Amino acid sequence: MFSFSDERFADLQLLRYQLNGFEQLNLRQKQYIYALSQATLYGRDITFDQFGKYNLRIRKMLEAVYTSNDIDKTTSDFKAFEIYLKRVWFSNGIYHHYGCDKFEPGFHEDFLRNSVRKVDAKSLPLKDGETVDNLCDELFPVIFNPDVLPKRVNKNDGDDLIKTSACHFYDGVSQEEAEFFYQQQKSSYQGTEPPSFGLNSTLVKKDGKLCEDVWRIGGRYSKAIEKIVYWLEQAQAFAENQQQVRVIEHLMDYYRTGDLQRFNAYCKEWVSEHEGEIDFVNGFIEVYGDPLGLKGSWEGIVEYKDKEATKRTQTISNNAQWFEDHSPVDPRFRKKQVKGVTANAICAAMLGGDEYPSTAIGINLPNADWIRAEYGSKSITISNITDAYNKASHGNGFKEEFVVDEATLELINQYGDICDDLHTDLHECLGHGSGQLLAGTDPDALKAYGNTIEEARADLFGLYYLADSKLVELGLLPNMEAYKAQYYSYMMNGLLTQLIRIQPGHQIEEAHMRNRALIARWCLENGQTLSMVQRNGKTYLQVNDYEGLRQQIATLLAEIQRIKSEGDYEAARQLVERYAVKVDPVVHQEILERYQRLNLAPYKGFINPKMTPVRNDAGEVTDIQIDYTEGYAQQMLRYSSEYGTLI
Repeated sequence: MFSFSDERFADLQLLRYQLNGFEQLNLRQKQYIYALSQATLYGRDITFDQFGKYNLRIRKMLEAVYTSNDIDKTTSDFKAFEIYLKRVWFSNGIYHHYGCDKFEPGFHEDFLRNSVRKVDAKSLPLKDGETVDNLCDELFPVIFNPDVLPKRVNKNDGDDLIKTSACHFYDGVSQEEAEFFYQQQKSSYQGTEPPSFGLNSTLVKKDGKLCEDVWRIGGRYSKAIEKIVYWLEQAQAFAENQQQVRVIEHLMDYYRTGDLQRFNAYCKEWVSEHEGEIDFVNGFIEVYGDPLGLKGSWEGIVEYKDKEATKRTQTISNNAQWFEDHSPVDPRFRKKQVKGVTANAICAAMLGGDEYPSTAIGINLPNADWIRAEYGSKSITISNITDAYNKASHGNGFKEEFVVDEATLELINQYGDICDDLHTDLHECLGHGSGQLLAGTDPDALKAYGNTIEEARADLFGLYYLADSKLVELGLLPNMEAYKAQYYSYMMNGLLTQLIRIQPGHQIEEAHMRNRALIARWCLENGQTLSMVQRNGKTYLQVNDYEGLRQQIATLLAEIQRIKSEGDYEAARQLVERYAVKVDPVVHQEILERYQRLNLAPYKGFINPKMTPVRNDAGEVTDIQIDYTEGYAQQMLRYSSEYGTLI
């Protein structure tokens, strides 16, 4: 395996991931991966549009300037413009991929207007009858005015979260109207297999009435979805088994109709396919990009099993019932029978949409609680991505700067990587699939706080069991000291080091960051297991009692599970608002200054490998060639050219 820095700009560093073992796959498997990868790349424009109404037109305008031969590319304005465009590519739009704030251009407005006037008008996203100046007049306030659509996802308590969020899931609709609309749908549903209401549509107001513009062939995003379906059809010819063929057929049926009951049918087929070496996720999946937690951002990933690393994840999934039975939550909230939990370590072969360039390191699907309960779930840990992250972090001075003492640092250096991987496995394989809702509880009852509570629940489950002797018994940890490396690193991150990702004066808004802050701050403020200490004028975390910390984690897990199982919105709101949102400005400034001296990038993402079919003289495919040399800008421009469908 290898992981090396390809490029760095702003607060970002680009890495590469290697397709370990790809050459050992047979030709049919390689062709299957290739076709699925094409389907993955064709969703890119959908994600751009979902993340902001003007993103696609802005991207095309900026790319026209960037590629023009009539622009002086030696000026400071152009250099700042280039960084801005690279950030837009990275974030699938003009908002930070993690913090959701709008980027501040480092170049002058006059520079961009004059540059746009110089480029060939045919390369610009001009509407019928629109002039270049009309285009600038429409898009420039969105780019340059900090008060126009300033945030992609706003979660500030008390705000109208739809009207103050720039994400493109609603049009002319208020939060109150949207919540009422979907509550009516849920109330009128009489079946036993409820759809994920609102998952695949834009809620719009037409002639004063609310209606859904569904994302399907013949509806919104049709041109992109048609290409996705075409390549899914091509993939069917190379599927490893008939169940994979059925999975793809159900997915295409859903894309053609937009029927969420057919999405349920697809999920049930997908979660039951275990025999193949290759799998994929393709569709409107995670709801973190919607302040109400309903609309699915488009994402794609193609994967194949890492057989050696999968031994670890399968050991966990094979013991899923034991973990559920021994969970420290109220027995009413435990599953009596854990069904269909499967877990694999995989190698990512292609990333797309909301999984590219920044990607998750683990995934657990499907999201519907009733499908998990009746049919099970699939969990993956992405081994070649975690390996790339680990290699990039070793020796960069970060741990030496923020860990409290040499003994703790030695513990983290010895056990940190294995514990990180194991915590991810426990989070994805068991945490998300654990527990159950009480009968009659609305799975969306926690509303805007649902994502944070769910991530906290899965993290707490993983943390609790990471310190259990069962993991040593199963051969997953070498001894009962190892877990302390993860406990320290996790709490340090939640209390201190994740603050490097927040701008001065801002609060915590991203769901995963809120989750970590909630857990760490709750433990700090509700016992003596943790304390903040000063050494040489610097703030550090000190763990005073690891066993006591585990008991705190058990207590908080029990409460978080109760909140989810009962749908206790007010308790969720109080927990999140008290522990997960606010930032101490003095400590924040200190952490930022210490981190800045390390000269590191707080965020990392990936350049995809390029796949090319190799053909013989008869035109038959004989291999799929993997190329790791494509540059970041080169890849982004190629994707816009080859996979651009919506502008």
